[in-house]
Amino acid sequence: MTAMDSKKGIIGILTGGGDVPGLNPAIRAITIRAIREGFKVIGIRRGWEGLISLDRSKPVEEQDHCLVLDELMVNRMGRTGGTFLHSSRTNPGRVKVDQVPGPLQEKYSAPVNDLSAEVRQNIDYLGLDYLIPIGGDDTLSYAVDLHHAGMKVVAIPKTMDNDVPGTDYCIGFSTCVTRTIELTHRLRTPAGSHERFLVVEVFGRYAGFTALLPTMAGAANRCVIPEYRFDIQRLTELLVADRDKNPSSYSVVLVSEGAVFEGDEMVFENAECDAYGHKKLGGIGDLVSERLKELSPKFNNGRKIQTINQRLGYLVRSGDPDAIDAIVPMAFGNLALNLILQGRSGRLVSLRNGRYDNVPLEVVTSYKKKVDVDRFYDTNRYRPLYKNFADKPLLVMTSGY
Repeated sequence: MTAMDSKKGIIGILTGGGDVPGLNPAIRAITIRAIREGFKVIGIRRGWEGLISLDRSKPVEEQDHCLVLDELMVNRMGRTGGTFLHSSRTNPGRVKVDQVPGPLQEKYSAPVNDLSAEVRQNIDYLGLDYLIPIGGDDTLSYAVDLHHAGMKVVAIPKTMDNDVPGTDYCIGFSTCVTRTIELTHRLRTPAGSHERFLVVEVFGRYAGFTALLPTMAGAANRCVIPEYRFDIQRLTELLVADRDKNPSSYSVVLVSEGAVFEGDEMVFENAECDAYGHKKLGGIGDLVSERLKELSPKFNNGRKIQTINQRLGYLVRSGDPDAIDAIVPMAFGNLALNLILQGRSGRLVSLRNGRYDNVPLEVVTSYKKKVDVDRFYDTNRYRPLYKNFADKPLLVMTSGY
């Protein structure tokens, strides 16, 4: 009897939020292990959007928002970046009227609609016994709601910012840090050639790990992070001093996209909010760059220092995963299957203190994971603070609990 003849059940997989390298390796790991254990696996396309957009009058094989996964398919895609299942920032509990799927528009016509009933019906239609969402705290916060509604959910943390509570590590973070270091070092060439400040804006809405870790690794002289409002005059003074000490007469600062000037507010591209109430960040690097130029004469004998200003953006989330983001997703996928085989749900797979583990899914919404400023950030020097690496996690400042 083949595994397909003795199915233990059906597992659904979806990816939500921003894409990161490591998602396809996770999908591969889950699918191969699940099929070999006797499960059927269905990939939900476009994240939570897929679970509000199914046409229940059609067979599964004819759906645009899902597909049955097999080993050949996931083996081919598992070496690549991004997510072949596609993604979205849809929150089924808060769907704007213009984003309600066409067949449902007569039923849901309020400015903002809760389509959770459709999600549950579509889960029943697909015959899902378990759902494995892979995402950040927004995507997984809706997974918590599904868990409370009775769906068997085992979640996997993913985010460039590494800000999902309950785990030291989220898929995508290592590649983000690796690319940030690499690209910042490349930008030293023009900065040094023209004796300028180099201002690099990096990811990090509420958590500054993606600025702090590369700075600790030597990518920058200074960094400013969302957890601590910075004094632009002090930052200018420090960067001028760093530039004076550098034989090539330049200095580097990493600016988290969520960093905030002392006495000011976050900088947004526009006022439009996504499905989870977040405005699109962007532009703090531009403002820091301009203010550094304006203030530099005060600390540079009256001479203005020009800047090179670069937002890394999608460059750090594109392409193939690095080694850690190829290995951890494989482990996370297998951990998720272990839990399913044990009949457990409502769990988040995790990596804590260098060991793979799992925690209650509710931890995702229990607190905000941020840099511990008192322990890991020098608020006078705008640099990582570290005194002893003993007994710290692999990435030092990333404890998830």
